[in-house]
Amino acid sequence: MAWNDGGNGKNNDPWGSGGDQGPPDLDEAFRKFQSQLSGLFGRRGGGSASTGGGGAGKRYFLYLGLIVLFGYVATGIYQVDQQERGVKFTLGKVHETPIQPGLNFYFPFIQNVDVVNTTKLNTNHHESLMLTEDENIVDVSLDVQWLVRDPVKHVVAIRDPENSLVQATESALRHVVGSSTLDSVVTEGRAQMGAAVQMRLQDRLDRYETGIMVSKVNIDRSGPPPQVKDAFDDVQRAKEDESRYINEARAYAEQILPEARGNAERVIAEANAYRDQVVARSDGEAQRFTKLLTEYQLAERVTRDRLYIESLESVLSKSAKVMVDVKGGNNMLYLPLDQLRRQSGDSEDSADQSSVDQAAEGIMRAIERNSGSSRLRRDGR
Repeated sequence: MAWNDGGNGKNNDPWGSGGDQGPPDLDEAFRKFQSQLSGLFGRRGGGSASTGGGGAGKRYFLYLGLIVLFGYVATGIYQVDQQERGVKFTLGKVHETPIQPGLNFYFPFIQNVDVVNTTKLNTNHHESLMLTEDENIVDVSLDVQWLVRDPVKHVVAIRDPENSLVQATESALRHVVGSSTLDSVVTEGRAQMGAAVQMRLQDRLDRYETGIMVSKVNIDRSGPPPQVKDAFDDVQRAKEDESRYINEARAYAEQILPEARGNAERVIAEANAYRDQVVARSDGEAQRFTKLLTEYQLAERVTRDRLYIESLESVLSKSAKVMVDVKGGNNMLYLPLDQLRRQSGDSEDSADQSSVDQAAEGIMRAIERNSGSSRLRRDGR
């Protein structure tokens, strides 16, 4: 049974066209739709159909326009946080002045805004194998800490700022490592290498106009590849031993040199003292000789005998045995001074001078008894 066949003889055609299956009347359908809208907005009957339908349509479009305008305005309201800055575009043209924090507005479909965080500290990790100046392979790992300094350049001037940062880091690191030796990169030059990489990296980012400011470059690891690490460790231990030996040698030198200088100064002081002693003794002898000359000129014989006896005492005090040639005799006189000293009871060092005097007197008496002369024969007389 057809959908318009009610089975009770009535026509169920919603368009009221009876049994005619022609196209629906669009004007009638539109009028019915307007009637329903007017009822929705509070108009209940009254007036002619044509007059009522025209007023309801105008009010409908007015309300609809207000709703669309309100939605458009609400869509264009946005907020920029304190740590952010906004970059506004109007029909594709950028505004040079960044949008400051606060509540702001833009025209949707005409303008658009990109919000960039300018206080967040971002970190990029980078590691690579590269050659040093002395043609050694070194494995370097570093972290680059950066933030956005110029949001307009960061958004507009370059397509992919972070990728540019990675490429610039690779270039700066290879330049610095390629200008350094392996020892400098691995040991004491790591801090200077980080500062050099940061300076060169910042210069390249400024030339690229990325709007990025590098805060810090930290060298995490710098060393030989794992394949040669054992050999490199052996070399490092050898260098440490070399440094230790050098330090020990310097310590020994610092210990010996002051002692040697002290000994040299002591020898010089002793030499100066000996010189002063000899000079003083010579001066004393000269003065004594001058005084003896004066005495000799006054009493020649007495002075000559006294000098002879003193000389004899000096010689005999250093000898244990004396041989004396007696004038006019054929025999030699032997005087055992050591026995004479023992006979005189001289056992103390303090009595040496008195025993010498006694021995000298004994010699003189013995000579006089044997030769009958009061004077000993002298050399040259």
